[in-house]
Amino acid sequence: MFGLFEKKTQNLLGLDISSSSVKLLELSRSGGRYRVESYAVCSLPPNAVVEKNINDVEGVAEAISKVLTQSKAKSKLAAVAVSGSAVITKTIEMEAALNEDQMESQIAVEADQYIPYPLDEVAIDFEVQGESERDPELVDVLLAACRKENVDLRVEAIELAGIAAKVVDVEAYAMERAFELIQDQLECDEDTVIAVVDVGATMTTLSVLVGGVTVYTREQLFGGKQLTEEIQRRFGLTYEEAGLAKKQGGLPEDYESEVLQPFKEAVVQQVTRSLQFFFSSSQFNVVDYVVMAGGVAAMPDLADLVEDKLGMPTITANPFANMSVASRINAVALGNDAPAMMIACGLAMRSFD
Repeated sequence: MFGLFEKKTQNLLGLDISSSSVKLLELSRSGGRYRVESYAVCSLPPNAVVEKNINDVEGVAEAISKVLTQSKAKSKLAAVAVSGSAVITKTIEMEAALNEDQMESQIAVEADQYIPYPLDEVAIDFEVQGESERDPELVDVLLAACRKENVDLRVEAIELAGIAAKVVDVEAYAMERAFELIQDQLECDEDTVIAVVDVGATMTTLSVLVGGVTVYTREQLFGGKQLTEEIQRRFGLTYEEAGLAKKQGGLPEDYESEVLQPFKEAVVQQVTRSLQFFFSSSQFNVVDYVVMAGGVAAMPDLADLVEDKLGMPTITANPFANMSVASRINAVALGNDAPAMMIACGLAMRSFD
């Protein structure tokens, strides 16, 4: 009756399917403290995912199977995300007296006025945000809609790997949730403006949060793949060899000055450009902190370079800074991958909603 004897729900595996890899993270929580229970990263076959769209379901499923094996994760339920650019969100007002089923029915009837796709091609969800400021008898409802194929291909890949997709989230919301873990590392209040710049393999996503809530998000085609391709071209390596050399070192002496430094400067340009777009389309003209996330953010001295060029305090994202780690996990590898694990982290945190 009181839920005392209900079985504890299984932890969700946060599965971040990016354009170059699949990242898995499982968290537990005791009191207010999180612990990393399992984690793994596995590369994807070339072009299995292009601009956040899955092209090769079997290739993605195979990578998911590998991270499940490597991580020895016990849970069979996953949370996955679709990219923000694939999702339409809109806040609408509805009568506060309606229950969830009545809201669902009404949204199904009225959704075509908010969504520019045929409704049979769209997956829709909603969440009540709270009382409307305009009228206490109304509530603000956040409506999210995404083309079904974006959801279905992720679910299919997960099921092919032998587990179930329990939650399909939006990357921007997963990033916002993971940001809670970084907020303590900064001096924040409800007016603090934070720019989280997630530089992945092919895509750079800027999320701006004010008081911990996302107010702006934008994706640009730019990422670490450009550095890998430049290494490949400059030193006559295969793409795979170039990727390994980028991580493990062993490249000629002129690599730092001729290839790596120009790439870092290109990253700074991308951050500058992304922020200019934000300033020109909002009432803000400054951010208080820049948080560098994504695989590229792990580069030594990159955050310092961004801070020097932009004149804004800049840190490298580490969602695990205040977490304990299970003994079987390679803490050094986890630390190296930390900036790239923000979305996986935000997804794994769905276990505790």
